[in-house]
Amino acid sequence: MSHKCIHPVDLMASKTADTCILDVRTAAEVKASALPDSLHIPLHELTPERLQSEIATRGKNGAQIYLLCQGGKRAELAADQLNGHINAELVIIEGGMNGLREAHIPLQQSGKTVMSLERQVRIAAGFLVFIGVVLGSTLSPGFYLLSGFVGAGLMFAGITDTCMMGMLIARMPWNR
Repeated sequence: MSHKCIHPVDLMASKTADTCILDVRTAAEVKASALPDSLHIPLHELTPERLQSEIATRGKNGAQIYLLCQGGKRAELAADQLNGHINAELVIIEGGMNGLREAHIPLQQSGKTVMSLERQVRIAAGFLVFIGVVLGSTLSPGFYLLSGFVGAGLMFAGITDTCMMGMLIARMPWNR
């Protein structure tokens, strides 16, 4: 689905104290770097009810909600998830946090480096494929199925642009 988008510079030029910017990245990503005064609800915890509650609690204008993630994909997923369930215009911030950095927009930095969710998925998938090959070679050829299963999951993620492993890793304690 196509959603309205805004360039980070245009957003910052029109931003006021009650502008509602929703960051859907993991808690660990937000701790490392965040746009000041934005709401934070991780994508896997996002519901229309929780968003409405956060908007009311923080005194934000809920007529227009700007969605922010690392690069744009999770913001699109959030827009799809909220579309039709919330009475607000949903606008994706082009390029996400990467776009904000490229536009030299000041961010809150903790100095703590955080491993991106995408990188964690690549490490986990690579590890599982490696373990499948090693165990298949040494113990039983049946372990090759593990590598095949991970490969099929990666193909599914590439085709559908939905990664179940990424959703699972986002819920891990180190990403909270």
